[in-house]
Formats: sequence, structure tokens, C-alpha cells
Amino acid sequence: MALAAGGFSPLLQVRQALAAGSLASEQLRTTGLSTTVQDRILQMFKKESGVGSVSGTPMTYPDAQTKILSGSGDFDCWEIIGERLKAVIATNNVTPIAVSEIPNWSAIRDTFTKPDPKWSRTDQIVGQIWTDDSETTLYMVPAVYNYDSIGYNPDVLSAEEANTWTVLFDKKWKGRSGLNVDPLIAFGQAIMALNTLGELEAKNPGNASKKEIDTAADFLISKKKEGQFRALWGDFGELVNLMASGEMVVCDAWQPAVMAVKAQGKPAKYAVPKEGYRAWSIGPCLLSSSPNKEAVIAYANFWLSGPPAITVTEQGYYSPSTKIKDTMAPDKYAFWYEGAPWKGAAERGIKEGDLRDGGSLKERASHVAYWHQWPDEYDHLIQRWDEFLNA
Repeated sequence: MALAAGGFSPLLQVRQALAAGSLASEQLRTTGLSTTVQDRILQMFKKESGVGSVSGTPMTYPDAQTKILSGSGDFDCWEIIGERLKAVIATNNVTPIAVSEIPNWSAIRDTFTKPDPKWSRTDQIVGQIWTDDSETTLYMVPAVYNYDSIGYNPDVLSAEEANTWTVLFDKKWKGRSGLNVDPLIAFGQAIMALNTLGELEAKNPGNASKKEIDTAADFLISKKKEGQFRALWGDFGELVNLMASGEMVVCDAWQPAVMAVKAQGKPAKYAVPKEGYRAWSIGPCLLSSSPNKEAVIAYANFWLSGPPAITVTEQGYYSPSTKIKDTMAPDKYAFWYEGAPWKGAAERGIKEGDLRDGGSLKERASHVAYWHQWPDEYDHLIQRWDEFLNA
């Protein structure tokens, strides 16, 4: 088999790592958001690895968490978001993976191995994925990551109006604003807005105190009762449709959804909030109940190779592996990762000379407000979120 650009082959490396034999007798049953649980990626993996069968079940994090923690043996792998690892670790539902079993780990970005002095280790992704500070075994192998902010209609809002988390709650956009239905997302955003409005001085919006949670909950409930939100969205397609139709002109959003709206020829931009982005990472974790350990490890390694990295990059996410630079066309890599203008024919609503909203990976990474994390007061936060949903 010919080597891929950059001198590596995902198939070769998987087979080297799993020299014990063929994976044909194993299967991979994975679940997670449609962000990563994509049939085309699963089929690429099946072809490359030789795993006997693969299947993916898209599922929200709360639903997947409930199913897995109930003892279900339906899945081998959960493509989990970093902050939710704490729940499966505490219940012994995840089996760590040794770095030595992931050949492609050699090209991992520093984000996942070197703590940023801006935060304590436990408040960032490097403090979530490792079993300990020695960094030899992983609870989760990162597959994709990004920095989330605000999607808006530039024909309705100016960049100055949109570049702050307070815009989601501005009465000017009453009935035309959207909010993500994940409480760990919604509370952090409300707290950042309240900091800007001078009503809070929270140091870590991702891990708020009970008092900060209560202030944010009261704020969210009042906004909901006033009719601020057109929708509490939770699905990618739902978000795209609401933005493309003009029903929502501003919302917390995923950058790929904003790009999907642009691809329909509709106006959409991604804000650079003055408070900073929300940072997160998703990746495979090996569920303890799985009889298909080798397949999950091979799948985790595959995510750090070129083909899936290109797929998620072209949707607007980032690959945790620097191998993407060796496998992606240079002009495209320059656009997605280095902040260079787009060259060549239009694709997905991107035209000659366009720039990626927010700039290069380095620029965006330097403008993070907090990493998603599991709050110390999770139970209280969920209690108050239920009050918000029932308001």
C-alpha cells in the first residue's frame, strides 16, 4: 500500500500497533454527537483497519450518559466531550488507553500535553484526558476540538453588536435569539454575559459557585419568561434551519453550522466575543463493558490520521494532530489553520479571498475564556436548569 503524504499510512500504523493479528473478528459500536459519529468516517475506518463490522449511533451527551451509566452494554466506544469524562471515570465505566498503543500520538498538538499557565491543569483539556500527570495513559483520545462563539446574521447585526456574549440576551433581539439546550453550555455563556454586565465577577464561568449558578439561573429564567429565545436548540440541522430561515438572527452556535448557512447562500458570520471563546474537545473513550478493545484503540488511532482530520477540518473544526498539515492541500491548510485567504474555486459558501472568521488557529486559541469542564456544583446546576426548562 502506498504511503500517504507525509510518509505515513493509517492502515500500516494500526497494524503495527496491533501486531497480534487481524481485527476481522472484532466490531466497533460507537455513539456520540453527529459531529464525529459520521458514516463516511466509520466506513473509511472499516476499510483501513479491517474491523469486521462498524456501527454508529448519534446521541446527545445527556442521553448517552444515562444509557451508559445505567449499565448498557450496547456500545464499545463513547465519543465523549472532555468535561463529561468525570462521570464515567467515577463509575468505572471507562478503561484507559496507553499512549504506546496509539502510534499517531507522536504528532499530537501541545494543547493536549502541555498545560496553559492561564488556567490550573484541571480547568483545561490536558487535565481531563489523562489518568495522571505522567501522561502515559488516556481516558479519552482527542479526535476533534474547537472554539465556540456566536453565530449571527450580518445583514441584521453589526460585528460590534455581535462580538459579546451579552448579545444573546439583548432585548433588541427578543424572540430572535437562540440558546443551546445543554446546561453546561448555557450557564457558562450566561455567566460570561453577567460578568460583562457587571452583575457577576465569576473567575471561571465553566465551574461556577452555587451563588453564581443561582444568579445565572434567575437571569436565564427571566429572559425565557420575557420571550427572549426563539428556540432552545440541540441539533445541528435544527440550528442551520433556524438561522437560514431568518427565525434566529443571533445564537450560540457551532462554526460548521454557520458555514452550512453560508453554503446555502444566506448571510451568516461567526463572532469573536470580547470575553473569549468556549473551548472543547471530543474523542473516543473505551467503555469498560466492551469486548472489542482492539477495535476501539484502532479507531482512536485512526482519528489522528489524515482522512478523518481532513473531513472534520473542512466542516470547520480542528484536528488535534499536526499530521493534517502533511495530508491537506497547502492552500486549504493555510485557510483553515493559518488565517490565509481562500484561494481557488468556491466551496461550501467560501469564495476567493474569504478569511476564516476569527483568524488562525493560533489567534483563536489565544482568545479562550474557558475550557468546558464538569462543575463542582453539577447537581445544583442541573436542579436550577430544570427550573429554567419548566419556567
